[in-house]
Amino acid sequence: MPASDASDEIFQLRAELAAARELVWKAEAEAARVRAVNADLLARNAHLELMNEKMRRDKYGASSERSRRLLDQLEITFAQLEADASAAEIEGEMAAAKTATVSAFKRKRTTRRDFPADLPREDVVIPAPDVCPCCGSDDLSHLPASITETLEKVPARHKVIRTVREKVSCRRCEAISQPPAPFHVTPRGMFGPHFLASLVFQKYGLHQPLNSQRDRLEGEGIPLSLSTLADQIGAVSVAVKPLFLLLEAHVLAAGRLHADDTTVPLLAKYKTDIARIWDYVRDDRPFGGLSPPAVLCYYSRNRKGEHPREHLAGYTGILQVDRFAGFNEMFLRGGAMIRANCWAHARRQFFELVDVARQLKRRKGVTPLVSPLAAEALEMIDRIFATEQEINGQTADERLHVRQEQVAPIVGELEDWMRETRSTLSRHDPVATAIAYLLGDWDGFTAFLGDGRICLTNNAAERELRSVARGRKAWLFVGSDRGGERAAMMFSLIGTAKLNGIDPLAWLADVLARIADMPQSRLEELLPWNWKAAQQAERSEMAA
Repeated sequence: MPASDASDEIFQLRAELAAARELVWKAEAEAARVRAVNADLLARNAHLELMNEKMRRDKYGASSERSRRLLDQLEITFAQLEADASAAEIEGEMAAAKTATVSAFKRKRTTRRDFPADLPREDVVIPAPDVCPCCGSDDLSHLPASITETLEKVPARHKVIRTVREKVSCRRCEAISQPPAPFHVTPRGMFGPHFLASLVFQKYGLHQPLNSQRDRLEGEGIPLSLSTLADQIGAVSVAVKPLFLLLEAHVLAAGRLHADDTTVPLLAKYKTDIARIWDYVRDDRPFGGLSPPAVLCYYSRNRKGEHPREHLAGYTGILQVDRFAGFNEMFLRGGAMIRANCWAHARRQFFELVDVARQLKRRKGVTPLVSPLAAEALEMIDRIFATEQEINGQTADERLHVRQEQVAPIVGELEDWMRETRSTLSRHDPVATAIAYLLGDWDGFTAFLGDGRICLTNNAAERELRSVARGRKAWLFVGSDRGGERAAMMFSLIGTAKLNGIDPLAWLADVLARIADMPQSRLEELLPWNWKAAQQAERSEMAA
């Protein structure tokens, strides 16, 4: 074959190869575009489902006991699909860059929010050219600069602080003088307050076990033994115990408390016991009270009624609880304590009889049955909840007035309906069981009609225990009874900080830095609400 023919064939093959490559790139770009569009549609659909569920929750309130879990699941799904859509968009752009015939798919995004004004700013200035890149002239005038803000995180740094105490000797009397050593939160002063606060908060606030923290520190080049970290936890718990006692006195001085409990596995010989964390929440905000909110947690090895009786031995106010039998004896002590039952628990009895999704999940393949009687009761209870939602945050007198005028007739209608309906049902009928739950302690369920301070539900206590329930998956169990008591104390302090709208880590670090030099008579200044007020006053002075 002549050389010219061979070169022409090579040229033709190269052209065909380039054309084939272009077709492949085009096909890949088209496929990537389709994947990006589909991923965007899935993310949008997940977002709409999430928004729809949130609007349903806002409109109907606690119409579904599954709604909180459903919202969590929808948010997780949306986050995953949003990440998929962003990745598909970038892959589509990379594929489209190889061809000039396919345009990349661009997702529509909401307007970006400005970052908070109080975040510190750091300017990185990219200087303008000294001469015009077009004509080379140096006669330039400056125009307003273009500013782009990006959020960045400065990684945490560990450092060793050396405290140098100078020492002098007197030439005349040969006496040696030296300033006293500063107080350290833990013995031997190996760790500073911020390190200790982070250690405690990650263990009890973020539920990261000490062995995980040890591994992370080792990865950062700081080898510390597990026993050393555990020693610091014990020392910190001793240091903050006086603050916990002040918190305990504040909570138990309330006129109304929410109470609940949850399980915590306890490591025992040959098995795992089921221990308990009890919480008592003081929150006067629903009826316009001015006392700061707080949560008090206790630990017990079991769920016997003697534990809440011991916790509330001197308490004489209103106690909002579920119908756990362990609370019963406390209300038989000459009327010293008033019981207010939780309507959310009562409502759940009826809701489960009309919840199709729950029935399908429990018994797959079985046709779900919706009870019309349960739906009728649910409609009346939801009217009570709707009225209560409107008066949340008003004063106790205003709430009481609305309840007597609007809620009491609905409650009376519900009672008449329940008594009449129960007489027509078998005692084993599920609706009869739900009715018996309410009528079994009707005085406890109707106590809210005579006192504007009482809430309709015990959700305040349940919310505070939610973090404990989430943490069980990480730390699995408490190692001892003392460990459970220490955890309950830390849950109290961290939970109270969150209830008062402050950063638990910042508050705890400042407490550990100051509590040693703080006189006993001034310890109340370190309570979360007092600490928050002092911080706000200090910022106001600096701004002025």
